[in-house]
Amino acid sequence: MKKEALEVLKNRRSIRKFKPEQITAEELGVVLEAGTYAPTAGGQQQPIIVAVQNKEYVEELDKINGKIMNGNEETHPYYGAPTIILVLAPTDGIAPVEDGSLVAGNLLNAAYSAGLGGCWIHRTKEMLETPEGQALLKKWKLPANMMGVASIALGYADCEQPEAAERKKDYIRVV
Repeated sequence: MKKEALEVLKNRRSIRKFKPEQITAEELGVVLEAGTYAPTAGGQQQPIIVAVQNKEYVEELDKINGKIMNGNEETHPYYGAPTIILVLAPTDGIAPVEDGSLVAGNLLNAAYSAGLGGCWIHRTKEMLETPEGQALLKKWKLPANMMGVASIALGYADCEQPEAAERKKDYIRVV
């Protein structure tokens, strides 16, 4: 493995505080391109990546997710990130959750490599199953059979890079 790749994997951490300024189109493009190179079942490239930068849509996703999280639309599960990346996959795909998860991992690692902060945010499936979520998919002209796999809060970190936790001793078994 190339040393640089291993360093990215070892040092990337979830960022949960973001500056309000939007990332550049070039930075976003690099992150999104990396997502398209994730392995997918049968090489079918079934996931769809949706980069949400429109402030109204970001706020709407934040409210929908917060309501699912704890019933409070005023909660901010995306930590103020100016960009939210949604990873969707067809419900009838070969391995939608696995494919979408690999895409999300690539997006997070690429974000770190580009000097950005990122954090996987849960509840994407439930969020896009709501009437509000379905309305957004329709508004964005996405197929009705798409399920939410992952959301990624993306932006410039407004905090120190967290330290890695010590790896557990029985993490690996070679048999």
